[in-house]
Amino acid sequence: MTIQQEAVASQVTTSVDAATVKQDFPILTRTFHGKPLVYLDSAASSQKPRSVLDALRRYYEHSNANVHRGVYALAEEATAAYEAARGTVARFINATPQETIFTRNASEAINLVAYSWGQTNLSPGDLIVLTQLEHHSNLVPWQMLAERSGAEVAYIELHPDGSPDMDSLDRLLATERVKLIATSFVSNVLGTLLPVKDIAGRAHRAGAVYLVDGAQAVPHLAVDARDLDVDFLAFTGHKMLGPMGVGVLFGRRALLEEMPPFLGGGEMIRHVDYRGATWNDLPWKFEAGTPSVGDAVGLAAAIEYLENIGMESIAEHDRRLADYAVGRLGEITGLSIYGPLERGALVAFSLAGIHPHDLASLLDEDAIAVRAGHHCAQPLHDLLGVSATTRASFYVYNDESDVDRLVEGIEHAKRTFGL
Repeated sequence: MTIQQEAVASQVTTSVDAATVKQDFPILTRTFHGKPLVYLDSAASSQKPRSVLDALRRYYEHSNANVHRGVYALAEEATAAYEAARGTVARFINATPQETIFTRNASEAINLVAYSWGQTNLSPGDLIVLTQLEHHSNLVPWQMLAERSGAEVAYIELHPDGSPDMDSLDRLLATERVKLIATSFVSNVLGTLLPVKDIAGRAHRAGAVYLVDGAQAVPHLAVDARDLDVDFLAFTGHKMLGPMGVGVLFGRRALLEEMPPFLGGGEMIRHVDYRGATWNDLPWKFEAGTPSVGDAVGLAAAIEYLENIGMESIAEHDRRLADYAVGRLGEITGLSIYGPLERGALVAFSLAGIHPHDLASLLDEDAIAVRAGHHCAQPLHDLLGVSATTRASFYVYNDESDVDRLVEGIEHAKRTFGL
């Protein structure tokens, strides 16, 4: 039986059997250079199970129509599917549908807040606080906002192991100039797990708003936006077994109600005349134009797949696999691992004598897919004193044998380079 069939039979699974899970992912049966694929780049984009692919096909074959506008049966069916998907996403993060906005990706979700909330609430001299390990998507929008508003960007410093220096945050908060804190939940380079709930408490005591980039967390952890007490949470479908083209912004309702629309057009209006317009209710106020309905339906199917496995089981599986990878990679002479011991489901490293791009190319010859470069975190790599790293990232369809293949591939690369 596949994992989907087992879930139907038992409703609850207590551990992740990656070998069984792999059967649900058609792409993982592929071979390259005569060898079976080992996919270790899920932090960039995850693969899709058959149930998600089926949901996409089923929507486009049976329910495709524009949503919210049509009164005919097919349009109402499409609208029901779209709003049901929103309900699934909202439940997954313990939010309400009104607080759950569909975007194209996490980057767009963060930009929505930067433009809508930021331009309304920030003034010259205000502080936007980030960490030194942010992905460009949670860095560049705030730099652009600072240029537009006259606010300034400051950074929570890092300890040598890549964990945040909370004393540096307290020093910034003591200035009484901080209006917004924006951090990742899990670093896409170091795997650092940030103390989000703690930061939320400090932010709110100082009167600041807190946004979390959850792109690397929501796919792997049980994330409760209400319990974490965050004001905004951004994440994306394609990193959590869902389609590309759909992301999510959770926003605290009181903040969303006060924010002006991000984009103008159809759907986000209540009334328009030649003199002006009034805005639709939440969440549609922030969803201008025709949405990616099929992708939202696919994301809901991905969430159902993850829930059938169990987010606690996934978190434990990923933690064990990351620990195993750190241990195995640590045995390789000349290899340096970046980040703290307690980490998310990824490992970034460098190998003396081989550039990360060359190493990734050699691993590709062994059908091992890893990421090489600065991973959209160039300032962090500058801080680390390296131009690039190689990153292996894991998900529910990976197991120890994939890590073993990675280690064998690195050893083969070393022999190729005469190291």
